[in-house]
Amino acid sequence: MSDGSHGDRDRTFALADRANQLMRDYGPSASPRAYTVWYTYVSGAQPLMNDAIKRLTTQSGCLTNDDIDSLHDTYIDGRRLSVAAEKMSASVLSEIEGITEMLDLSLGSTAQYGESLRAFSHDLAGATLNRVRIREIVAALVTTTREVAANNRTLEARMRESRSEIESLRETLEATRIESLTDPLTGLSNRKHFEAMLAETVETAASRATPSSLIVLDIDFFKRFNDLYGHLTGDQVLRLVGIVMREHMRPGATLSRFGGEEFGILLPDTDRATALGIAEHVRTSVMGRELVKRSTGESLGKVTVSLGIAAYQRGDTPVSLLERADLCMFAAKRQGRNRCVDDSRPLDTLSHVA
Repeated sequence: MSDGSHGDRDRTFALADRANQLMRDYGPSASPRAYTVWYTYVSGAQPLMNDAIKRLTTQSGCLTNDDIDSLHDTYIDGRRLSVAAEKMSASVLSEIEGITEMLDLSLGSTAQYGESLRAFSHDLAGATLNRVRIREIVAALVTTTREVAANNRTLEARMRESRSEIESLRETLEATRIESLTDPLTGLSNRKHFEAMLAETVETAASRATPSSLIVLDIDFFKRFNDLYGHLTGDQVLRLVGIVMREHMRPGATLSRFGGEEFGILLPDTDRATALGIAEHVRTSVMGRELVKRSTGESLGKVTVSLGIAAYQRGDTPVSLLERADLCMFAAKRQGRNRCVDDSRPLDTLSHVA
């Protein structure tokens, strides 16, 4: 074995040791997904994921199973979707190449047919034609026409097959694209899609001087609820919040789950007062649902959420708008949870709420 191979081997074992240490330090378990996330982290292969991990561990001191699932789905499994998209793109290009070849053959056949017609026309114009020669010319013309017709039928059949194949590939590619932008647990947009739509919303609001708002929602005491009843029931809570959000949304809104128990609602063409009303509808509707454990029928009580609302202000960037909505959400938490707080008050007031 070469020295280079030894070096690669030693490096991978060193990365594995570091990943195992981080799993022990930050939890939640040594599951295959957790190992993959932490190994990717120490390898530095996904810088955006590293930033997300640093943010999560700074906030809570550890990673939950939901955090691991979200990180894996967003930054690692998404690479599988990219590979699938690349393969389908290659298939489409292959189909197009095949069609181009068939068209080249057809054009060649048509050009040859034209040459034959010109030759037949020249022969027919000759003064020395007799009945036998005319029959020969007509027979040759019929044969050539049949050959062109057969080529055209082959081309038509190939075009139909290719059209069907390309349509199937297009549908699969679209499904893969949607999957890459969707949170698999709730069916809402994932963080990747949310960030893209946030940037688009802020750009539109700035260029058209139209109102836009952002709601950030966080489930109250979710970690305690998850620890008490288990992750399957915790998943049920996350789905419930997603369902309620859909019930109260206006057309054009983008509903997202960032990861963990945090959600975002982007509301283009919506002012602060309207956004606050929507947030209140979501809050009261979530609080009004009684959660029942599916396996036993046991009532688990009610779930509450805290919401922060920020309206676009001139000069806002996607980061500043999101930070202000986050600040409002944390203010709602400090004020006792299960409430909505908007950014109509100064930021220093929000940051010092008891």
